[in-house]
Amino acid sequence: MRKSIYCLTFLLLASANMLVGQNKPIEKANYQLASRFSPKKVGKMVFSTNVDPHWLKNSERFWYSFETPSGKSYYIVDPAAKSKKILFDNVSMAAQMSRLTKDPFDAQHLPIEKIKFIKNETIIQFEVKSKLMDEDKKDADEDDMKKKDKKKDADKGKADKKIFHFEYNLAAGKLTLVDDFKKIKENPDWANISPDGEKVVFSKKDNLYWMDKASYAKALKDEKDSTIVEHQITKDGVKDYSYGYTKENEDNEEEVKNIDNRKPTYILWSHDSKFFAISRNDSRKVKDLWVIKSLSSPRPTLETYKYQMPGEKESPIEALQVYNMAADTMVTIDVTGFKDQTLSMFSAPRLKKDRDDDYTASKWLSKTNDKFYFSRISRDLKRADICYADPSTGKVTVVIEERLNTYIDLNDLGLVNNGKELIHWSERDGWGHFYLYDGNGKLKNQITSGPFHCESIEGIDEAGRVLYFTANGLEANEDPYYLHLYRINFDGSGLKLLNKGNFDNAVSLSDGCRYFVNNFSRVNTTPESVVMDNQGTRIANLEKADLSLLIQAGFKFPEPFTVKADDGITDLYGVMYKPFDFDSTKLYPIIEYVYPGPQTEAVNKAFSARLDRTDRLAQLGFVVITVGNRGGHPARSKWYHNYGYGNLKNYGLADKKAAIEQLADRYAYIDINKVGIHGHSGGGFMSTAAMLVYPDFFKVACSNAGNHENNIYNRWWSEKHHGIKEITDTAGKVSFEYDIDKNSKLASNLKGHLLLTTGEIDNNVHPGNTIRVANALVRANKRFDLFVFPGQRHGYGDMNEYYFWLMGDYFSKHLIGDNSQGVDITEMNRDIELK
Repeated sequence: MRKSIYCLTFLLLASANMLVGQNKPIEKANYQLASRFSPKKVGKMVFSTNVDPHWLKNSERFWYSFETPSGKSYYIVDPAAKSKKILFDNVSMAAQMSRLTKDPFDAQHLPIEKIKFIKNETIIQFEVKSKLMDEDKKDADEDDMKKKDKKKDADKGKADKKIFHFEYNLAAGKLTLVDDFKKIKENPDWANISPDGEKVVFSKKDNLYWMDKASYAKALKDEKDSTIVEHQITKDGVKDYSYGYTKENEDNEEEVKNIDNRKPTYILWSHDSKFFAISRNDSRKVKDLWVIKSLSSPRPTLETYKYQMPGEKESPIEALQVYNMAADTMVTIDVTGFKDQTLSMFSAPRLKKDRDDDYTASKWLSKTNDKFYFSRISRDLKRADICYADPSTGKVTVVIEERLNTYIDLNDLGLVNNGKELIHWSERDGWGHFYLYDGNGKLKNQITSGPFHCESIEGIDEAGRVLYFTANGLEANEDPYYLHLYRINFDGSGLKLLNKGNFDNAVSLSDGCRYFVNNFSRVNTTPESVVMDNQGTRIANLEKADLSLLIQAGFKFPEPFTVKADDGITDLYGVMYKPFDFDSTKLYPIIEYVYPGPQTEAVNKAFSARLDRTDRLAQLGFVVITVGNRGGHPARSKWYHNYGYGNLKNYGLADKKAAIEQLADRYAYIDINKVGIHGHSGGGFMSTAAMLVYPDFFKVACSNAGNHENNIYNRWWSEKHHGIKEITDTAGKVSFEYDIDKNSKLASNLKGHLLLTTGEIDNNVHPGNTIRVANALVRANKRFDLFVFPGQRHGYGDMNEYYFWLMGDYFSKHLIGDNSQGVDITEMNRDIELK
């Protein structure tokens, strides 16, 4: 009897323990918590998170501004003197501005714009908008309304504020109001100004023109001035084989309306302004694509544009030409190499000290006029040449050849002593590394080597023969994606890490390569900024972001994690986002935010105040994760990056699924039976594919602007990452074969809840991608949801907030079972100011 009682007691206790140990499912979505972290509200809680240095011209000093909940402050830093000082006292500045202008200003709200150092860096010049209308400007606008569209100019007139121009003496601390300030009008987008400022090149009616400095000054005042002298350079330009380009997103009516206007042209100038090079595409045979702008007034309009789809034989034919300004001659570069090749011109790095200039000309890489560097790459991307051309004759010399069995990625070319030596980036040994060549293309030595990835050239010290570069995956016991700055001698010796610490880093190296600003953080740390020298010595602490208001609102940092890929060997790195009111005794649905790459992975490595796709979505009552996948980010081995080559449809899905399964095994609060997935663009494609490839695992998806049918997505992305086969017949004729699986073919596999969305006028991933999947689902007799954002392009523009709640509703309804939301999106309406 006693034994029976003991057994019964044990069973009851065990049963009770089992009940206690079971996590309770979430039953209602927390809309209020999610609404607390809208982009607008976060923008009032988080201000500056990094230091963005403005390096000065005459020294290696820099200034920067940094904003916190207390306001914005301005600083000047002299690394050589190891000093950081305020640029001016805000209280004194506000008082002086108020006295001089009669406008009220205070120290916390200084609307200072366009700071520029002048007079040997002893005086700063800046402007401030008044609270008053500029009456002279308003009157001019009102006169102009009689000649132009009234509504546009009326709106413009209302928006124009009087602008005060100031000069501030740094030593004396004295502010001066400049009444006769001659403001330089912003350069129109069509103006490509020579480095010496004497000539301006532009496109008009598909041909090239130039005007001198005097005529350009007239054009800045009145583009229709009849005394402007234009010099025509070319006469063979035609539509779709033009020397310029039209503004993007023009519909057919706007194109006709703007046909006689000056237009931009992409050129690279020689450093002495005597030559320029231009890339020109013959797209006349490329087929047209269209979107319909339903919201155009008074009636919908059609937008036509050239768009080559994968495998199509009608390819743009690219050409390079160099114009001699003095001789008035145009030389065509002999770029012959591969059929349907892509050409890219190498440009000179922009100097950091030039960032505050009114205009900085784009220049070709070589400082002299005897060589013009460019690359050409075959359509199948397996062959690439680094070349230089003689601008006077058009003769081309190949200096470096790259050949691989998958696609080749190229990076910036580094010139040493103006081309006596070259620093070239390549993945030929399976990792991204730098190689040193002589000027004729003979390999001297590999500069970096080993199982890590080099990212970009940050600086070249020619005299010291030192290369400064960023790389990742070299430091032990770190997330291999964390980027660091290194230095190394040209001969491969002396490799040194310059910004130690288990953080992701973003650097700004001075033009002289002596100092750099380092911004560092992880997803779970507060961003900090320091200035360091080129030996890795910390000179001074600069800033630490103020996240106090965000923390007070309830924010909690996410959690990095590591799992294995589906092969059980490859490490994958991810981040987990939980509700800020997380309760470990509850059972949460899990949602995966995806972007498959292969050019990137949607996994944050540094702190970001952009919360919508991850942190904010979690607040509704989900565990949200992001994680890499084989075939994703290029900042690992070439093998990892190219894993999906030839299988662009579902190469990453097994890893996404494996990651969730491992996390669910680790944590009892994850509900493995309620798995959602969402993404945009490539993530839209991937999230729908997940529902069709693993229909019993992924239960709900929100798929946005997805390239579901990669056979009708653009050639460049799809052919590169999936692969295209080049065929040469017995007559030597070259053609291309392309084939890829599509989401629509798997439509009959759908079991869960799928929301498809697209922008009505998406001219990147055409709405046809989404419509074709919808058609296949209808034909398969599947229930699903479809939403079209009126008048929106690929990114959904000002409807992003609406989309967040559309997605939130969908996951709340189908993963939590919360159907409580009415017609009004109350969370959005609460923030609308009624007038």
